[in-house]
Amino acid sequence: MIMRKKIQILLSTACIAALLGGCALTEEPAKDSSSNQNVKEDPRQGNLDALNPTAYSDVSGIALEPGSYISIIGKNSESEFWKEVEEGAKKAGEDLNKKLGYKGEDKIKVNFSGPSKGENVEDQINILDEELARNPVALGIAIIDSSACEVQFDLAAENGIPIVAFDSGSDYKDIQAMSSANNQEIGKTAALQLASLIGEKGKVAVFVHDSASTSAKLREEAFLNEIAAKYPEMSTPLVYHLDDYEEMAKSIAKEKNAAKKEGEKDVLAEDITQTEVIQYLLEKNPDVKGCYATNVNASQELLKALDKMDQDIPIVAVDGGKEQMKALEEGKVDGLIVQNPYGMGYAAVVSAARAALGMGNEAFIDTGFIWVTKDNMKDKNIARMLY
Repeated sequence: MIMRKKIQILLSTACIAALLGGCALTEEPAKDSSSNQNVKEDPRQGNLDALNPTAYSDVSGIALEPGSYISIIGKNSESEFWKEVEEGAKKAGEDLNKKLGYKGEDKIKVNFSGPSKGENVEDQINILDEELARNPVALGIAIIDSSACEVQFDLAAENGIPIVAFDSGSDYKDIQAMSSANNQEIGKTAALQLASLIGEKGKVAVFVHDSASTSAKLREEAFLNEIAAKYPEMSTPLVYHLDDYEEMAKSIAKEKNAAKKEGEKDVLAEDITQTEVIQYLLEKNPDVKGCYATNVNASQELLKALDKMDQDIPIVAVDGGKEQMKALEEGKVDGLIVQNPYGMGYAAVVSAARAALGMGNEAFIDTGFIWVTKDNMKDKNIARMLY
């Protein structure tokens, strides 16, 4: 059995390098040059140091034409995670302009956009159509539905617009690079940590942000496979995808209406919330000993359901942000697998720019993740990666 002390320091390969780099920074000798003493380290440098290969952490050698337009499309434009992606993408654009000396109308423009309400596939496709019409030199996209954008991607290929992906990709043949955390390792890490929390025995529930994106599929599959392969006294009787909400709400309404007393009003499916669906599922599985939530949306809905039930069970969740960190401090979540959206946005722009110039790209750019607990969240090397 892996000791608890060991598993609490588990990190992705890229983030191990980042943390080692952070330690090295504290051990540098004093600088002799008075001019260098005034140079402050970028507070987000830790996010860029985590990128692997390291070539995607700076813009050296990328000589885009003046006025080039790069489009970056996320799954959402409002949440903390996607705001971090946007910040990283804009920083890459700023660095390109500074490196190339572009000013005014010559500046390279990096535009970030995404659906304003949730992860809406139709809205993302509409945005993709609009961005392709602007004829960018390259386009980066976090694909909500792995099978939904092929027509647009074909159109991009016909018009010489290279496509790179980040966060969540697809099997489309002409996607030239993928920047994300290793989602399979995220699933395995979640299984390891949750198994430790419940003593490697008992039933666990899995709450997945959707059934269509590659990131969701990989995080779910890797978790389930790891539990099945390594923890014979654990099982996963409850796996729920948030985009199954409408069907579940209809099923719950039907069940409640069949059991209602004479004179009581019908329960309408549209009046049943996502939180109530999760509460219903947990009440149907009262012997669940722990939960895994694959992103911030899934974990927030799970926490609201448990709060309504006045229940407290071990939770491992993916993603950071203020609400997640608050839940961690309050003990409502036991551990978070925190990705690197800022680095993801930066790498998406670098890979898009390289694709536009025909420079070639790595097929996979690992943006890293870290395991965060209440005990280590204040540690300097952990804190510098949080958002």
